[in-house]
Amino acid sequence: MRNASALTRFVAPMIAVGVLMAGCGQAPQTPDAATGSTGPAASAQAAQPSAEAVTPKAAAAPRKSAAAPVAAAPGEPVAAGSAGKAQLATEPDPSTMAPGSVYKNPANGRNEVIVANIRRTAVLIGDSQSEPEAGWPRQGLAAIGYNVFFCGRGGTGFVASNGKTGNYIDALQRGDWQLPYGSPGLVVIQGGGNDAARGATDAQIVANAERLISSLKQRYPGAKFAMIGTLARGINYGGGRRSQVDALLGTVAAKHSIPFVSVGDWLTKYNLAKELADGVHMNNVGHKALGGLLATRLQELGLQAPPELATSALPLG
Repeated sequence: MRNASALTRFVAPMIAVGVLMAGCGQAPQTPDAATGSTGPAASAQAAQPSAEAVTPKAAAAPRKSAAAPVAAAPGEPVAAGSAGKAQLATEPDPSTMAPGSVYKNPANGRNEVIVANIRRTAVLIGDSQSEPEAGWPRQGLAAIGYNVFFCGRGGTGFVASNGKTGNYIDALQRGDWQLPYGSPGLVVIQGGGNDAARGATDAQIVANAERLISSLKQRYPGAKFAMIGTLARGINYGGGRRSQVDALLGTVAAKHSIPFVSVGDWLTKYNLAKELADGVHMNNVGHKALGGLLATRLQELGLQAPPELATSALPLG
């Protein structure tokens, strides 16, 4: 019995060591990729994953789903055809848009109008002298080769508004009218008559005129600029405040190195007061006469439209 007890004391530890060694060498069961079943080691792995288990290369690829595609890891590109890319809207190409279409310019976030030939377009900002199709400012610009894009409304000016449309700078900033997209050949600012009629002060006119010029030069840095003053009889012939505003706008234009056409005495200088349809607006004869005078003055200032782009001759057939 003593020998048996001694043998038992020797064999028991050896059996325990064998069991322990067999357990360490057994590979733990992992979830079946096809069936999703798990073995005894699954819960242990979930509770304490190894460093290799969290490495993207070692992780099992998740099953793809059309309804919920797998997003790319941070810093990785989204795969072509993924939901993220499909949601990106294609920006319109303004060069393919029809004239008259409205394009939201990403450079300034404003809606702008597509025009057919922006290079030979004169943007005319003005009042009721310019608004009619046959208005003398439009006729003068057309005579020197421009297509005219009019912005403004009758009854408005540098300070004056007409109740629905703001003054020039307010109307521009809040979108009462829209400028054309691209870089026009010429930008012309005309007006001042409504400011004179409504008692706008010199300081108000100058401040808003400078704000307008600054905004337009920022929008069209490569364009030529011109200003046309306030049509009147002349300071010595009853021109009054209208002639004063014309002279004031001339000082603003000079400060910003903008060519200026003073018209504050044209009604008497060219004997055109007889062609007034009312106290301040011209009849058809007056519009035509003033348009010709304006065209001549703009040409003298070197502001005629650029030449048409050369085109190759079509073969005779």
